[in-house]
Amino acid sequence: MKPMSRKQFIATSAALGAGAAASAMPITVTEEKKQLVHHVFFWLKNPNSIEDRDKLVEGVKTLAKIETIRKLHVGVVASTEKRDVVDTSWGVSELMFFDDTAGQKIYQDHPIHQAFIKNYSHLWSKVVVYDVAEV
Repeated sequence: MKPMSRKQFIATSAALGAGAAASAMPITVTEEKKQLVHHVFFWLKNPNSIEDRDKLVEGVKTLAKIETIRKLHVGVVASTEKRDVVDTSWGVSELMFFDDTAGQKIYQDHPIHQAFIKNYSHLWSKVVVYDVAEV
């Protein structure tokens, strides 16, 4: 066996020690809870109005204060490649994640959501909703 320098010895010892410590740690596997996804698309009454679009985006963002919403993504049509399968006819979208259907129901009935509908519905001509249960 070839003699080891002090530096090599320390490096090897550190690596072995880290490996031993890691193998002694318990491994916990947690199953991620499946969520309910609520995706809404809004068609603006005035689709060429940036002001109306931005006002609706502002309104959608107020929904983030509802306690059962785990994540909120607000978006507008992306400037991606035009393809037959891509629908770019809408103006604003909201994508929300809930722990379960009970959380989504609280959102639906929540005063902030009701105020959003009252204060911003004049901006849209059509709304399409996709509620998705994770499998």
